[in-house]
Amino acid sequence: MVRQEIEIKLQAAFKPSHLEVIDESYRHNVPAGSESHFKIIVISNEFVDQRMLSRHRSVYSVLAKELAEGVHALALHTYTEKEWAELGDTVLASPACRGGSTTTSGL
Repeated sequence: MVRQEIEIKLQAAFKPSHLEVIDESYRHNVPAGSESHFKIIVISNEFVDQRMLSRHRSVYSVLAKELAEGVHALALHTYTEKEWAELGDTVLASPACRGGSTTTSGL
């Protein structure tokens, strides 16, 4: 449900040539079925002449409701079509979950 809403909003806002919204909640210490952690890949020429921070702010603005209502983390990969082609259509893997507040650091 949340994933689909994110996809709809990003499609409307950025008219991407490529969009992936990947639910990575299972990789984190959350209840089963949670939709709280997402990896988002948006390829759009709407990002031309924008710095990465501006691109991310734009995505956060579009997804403000979801972030206020339970989406905890977004791993954003925002590229123009040219940048995406230069990357060979690949992105880095998401880092492993660090456990949040449910683990101790051993100190």
